[in-house]
Amino acid sequence: MLNEATLLNEEECYLRLKEDICRGILMPNQHLVELDLAKSYGAGRAAIRTALARLEQEGLVERERYRGARVRLVTEEEAIEILEVRTALEGLAARRAAENATDEDEGVLQDILNEMKIYYEANDLLKYSDCNTRLHHMLIKMSGNKTAAKVLDTLNSQSVRFQYKTILQRGRPDKSYEDHRAIVEAVIRRDPDAAEQAMRLHLGRILNGLRDLF
Repeated sequence: MLNEATLLNEEECYLRLKEDICRGILMPNQHLVELDLAKSYGAGRAAIRTALARLEQEGLVERERYRGARVRLVTEEEAIEILEVRTALEGLAARRAAENATDEDEGVLQDILNEMKIYYEANDLLKYSDCNTRLHHMLIKMSGNKTAAKVLDTLNSQSVRFQYKTILQRGRPDKSYEDHRAIVEAVIRRDPDAAEQAMRLHLGRILNGLRDLF
C-alpha cells in the first residue's frame, strides 16, 4: 500500500494526466479506469476522479454512463475548427505581445528561437515541436490577455496530436522555422501589424497542411 505522504495530490494528478493525453501516451478512445490510474500514477482514487472531472470540462476526457471515462477523440473536422479559432486569437495575442514587449521578453523569445534552430538543424522534430509550444505560450503570456490564454490552453490541448502530424510533412519544418523567426522579429521590432500578419500566415500554413492530411 502506498504511503499517503507520497501520493500525488489532485493538482499533480491533473497535470500528469493532461500531459500524458497531450503527448499521446494516453491515446484517443483509451478507457481510463480509476483504479488502474491510481496504481499507475501513485495516487488516491479521489484525486484521480477529481482530475478526470477537470479534464472532462476541458474537453480532453469524456464519460459515458455505465462505461466510465475515456480519452476524447477530436475529429478531423473539429481539429480544423479549432485551428481557425486559434488563428484569430493567436493573431491578436501576437499583436498585443508586440505592443507589450520588454527587453527581457525579447531575450526569452530569442533564446527559444535559437533552440528551435538547433533542433531544426539536427532534425530533432519532437524537441523542435516542444520549443514551438513554448514560443507560442510565451507570446500568449506577453499579450496579457488572460481570457485568450485560458481558451487557447484548452484548444491547444485538444489539438496537440495533430500538431505532431503536420510537423512531419515534407518541407514543413523549413517553413515553420522561417515563420517563427518572422513572428519573433516583428515582436522585437515592436511592430503589431507585422506580428499579427506573421502569426496568421504561420497558422494558415498549418491549417492548409491539416487539410492536406485529411
